[in-house]
Amino acid sequence: MRRILAVLLENEAGALSRVANLFSARGINIDSLAVTPTSDETLSRMTLVTYGDDRILEQITKQLHKLVDVVTVMDLTAKEHMERELALIKVRFENAEDVDELQQVNKVYGGRIADANELCYTSEVVGTSGEIEDYITALSAHEIVEVVRSGPLGIRRGEKALEIGHHL
Repeated sequence: MRRILAVLLENEAGALSRVANLFSARGINIDSLAVTPTSDETLSRMTLVTYGDDRILEQITKQLHKLVDVVTVMDLTAKEHMERELALIKVRFENAEDVDELQQVNKVYGGRIADANELCYTSEVVGTSGEIEDYITALSAHEIVEVVRSGPLGIRRGEKALEIGHHL
């Protein structure tokens, strides 16, 4: 089962490495990982996507809490949450008329042209992972030169926030 974990950790050199090593040592893959500073300059927020059943999630959460750098962990997939992913998709078109199709796909998916060079266009689109997949599929009749994706970022819905002392 796909899991999105939000982790508050101390903003210290090596903290990210220790979290990644914990997953690696247990043979658990991290599908995507994003780390950003928080309003508290001593803390960073990590959002990671992994796969595993409840037993694996419980094991990894306990192990995360044992790391000196980790302040708190929340399984966002177990809560009401929203998630978004950013993708940059570079597409080469055979002729200028095909660019109209890109503009139509962008209109449907809320994308926008971020860069253009002759018949090669880079679009930026934000959505759920499924919406990003659908966007790419909609353009698959053309040569997709490159795709760069951020991986999902998640946040709990409502007033509650990831905070110090909150566990799972």
